Amino acid sequence: MLSAESTAVVRATLPAVAGALDEITTRFYGAMFRDRPELLDGMFNRGNQASGAQRRALAGSIAGFATALLEDPDTRPDTLLDRIAHKHAAVGVTDDQYTIVHKYLFTAIAEVLGEAVTPEVAAAWDEVYWLMAGALIGREARLYRDAGVEPGEVWRQWTVVERRAETGDVVSFVLRPRDGEPAPPARAGQYVSVRVLMADGVRQLRQYSLSSAPGGQLRRITVKRVAGEAGTPQGEVSSLLHDRIRAGDELTLSAPFGDVFLDDPADATTPVILVSAGIGCTPMTGILAHLAALGSARPVLVLHADRSPTDHALRTETNEMVGQLPQARAAFWYEHPGREEPDAREGLMNLDGVELPANAAVFLCGPLPFMRDVRGQLLRAGVAARRIRYEVFGPDLWLPGSPTA
Repeated sequence: MLSAESTAVVRATLPAVAGALDEITTRFYGAMFRDRPELLDGMFNRGNQASGAQRRALAGSIAGFATALLEDPDTRPDTLLDRIAHKHAAVGVTDDQYTIVHKYLFTAIAEVLGEAVTPEVAAAWDEVYWLMAGALIGREARLYRDAGVEPGEVWRQWTVVERRAETGDVVSFVLRPRDGEPAPPARAGQYVSVRVLMADGVRQLRQYSLSSAPGGQLRRITVKRVAGEAGTPQGEVSSLLHDRIRAGDELTLSAPFGDVFLDDPADATTPVILVSAGIGCTPMTGILAHLAALGSARPVLVLHADRSPTDHALRTETNEMVGQLPQARAAFWYEHPGREEPDAREGLMNLDGVELPANAAVFLCGPLPFMRDVRGQLLRAGVAARRIRYEVFGPDLWLPGSPTA
């Protein structure tokens, strides 16, 4: 609960703090990594730092949490906190690191806002920070407990048993625990972190969705090579995986985490709609494989958009699994259709004329512009917002309060 005194101060200062968050988070990360460079070794992704994605995600989460407290000081924004807690657990965040973050974040706030940060203002925002940190620490402790690991000790060695090219820039890796012990429990739609050692001796990590059914000893990740574009660097981890990793090699994986998953008994009847674009198909393929493994009779609608059939990773497998499920159907959109999918639609995904099952659980994944557009189409088609769940690869720039929301 945010105190009445702090609520008044935060309400008065939120516009100024929110307006300066980009500069605050820039200074925060710069100072913290200068003094604590070990945090860049296996904890933070350098690509997300260089592109500014991590900075913008942190700013959005702070603004979103503060806004939620002002709207109702007695509650917590569960969706926001759960999303962050899963991301933190997947990289092994521990309680003591919140003290480190607090030190550098509040130093940056004081530097940017100067004399506006009176003792009363500092105390109010300190209360906001520790309310958020305390909520996250509690959630992360439960996630570690449920995963059967000690806090932060999420890493395990896996052996690559198969490497398979899916498209010209997408490769799948099938993995088995190196120690021969049972694979950790996972839910369909979740992801793992992959941690690799770069040429300069720094460990880097990236999250990849499990693109296979979560049961059994084998797990699969499907990795798209991230090409450098204007303002963004080439993906270090994806490039290393594509260039160097072969069958027989070992990879370091975290336990599975992620708050977007299919949590259903085998006899569930709720319809499922899986909506994706590009490499966003990977968590959807994992969910679809789970349903196929269950022999589910629930209605399933698979919707996917891509550049062309040859760019559509796991396309053949998706069609095969749709064929195995008695009440499943699929529709694909391609900007450049080919003869491989004669029934595909041309252009961007357009849900006009698509029959959507009522009261369905909707899972959405792809580039942010795609997800914003398709979520709007779903809402206009009568799908309730609470039934639409989304997954973002990397820092979540679609959180409440985010500058891009």
